Amino acid sequence: NYLMIDGRGDPNTAQEYKDAMTTLYPVAYTIKFAIKDQTEVNFGVMPLEGLWWVPDMDLFSEKDKDAWYWTAMIMQPEVVSRGAFEEACQRAKEKKDPPSIDKIRMESYNEGICVQLMHIGPYADEGPNIARMHEFAFEQGYELRGKHHEIYLSDPNRTAPERLKTVIRQPIQKITESP
Repeated sequence: NYLMIDGRGDPNTAQEYKDAMTTLYPVAYTIKFAIKDQTEVNFGVMPLEGLWWVPDMDLFSEKDKDAWYWTAMIMQPEVVSRGAFEEACQRAKEKKDPPSIDKIRMESYNEGICVQLMHIGPYADEGPNIARMHEFAFEQGYELRGKHHEIYLSDPNRTAPERLKTVIRQPIQKITESP
């Protein structure tokens, strides 16, 4: 299960993306501390993840980030119920009134078989690693499907760009032979 917010635009400049960040984290931390108080189960808030796409993935380009659609998300442990999520949203709204509180949802997400790699360095330098990962999938008899997925293991506000760690993931499926 994930906390999720959908949007569109360049994550570096779009207000909608900034609003998603200032909503996801307060809700995630409110859930964490409520669960800890109620059950004594203590867990860390999981890293931010992102799904990225455009309607025609053949046109997905680093050069036109304004055309990107995205889902920003934070995984939740099994102990987090729908009720805990709804209560956390209400508390966050009362305390901070985050700008995207009406857009946040908790939803299951299962992308199936994937190819992935660890990228170390600036986000802008991911292109060659993504191409390498895609080439590997094709060589193994797979084709790409679904949305580009990234898991951000480093905080860009506290980590030098050359040390950022990002898991880059792409759902795949076996290539089916045409008759």
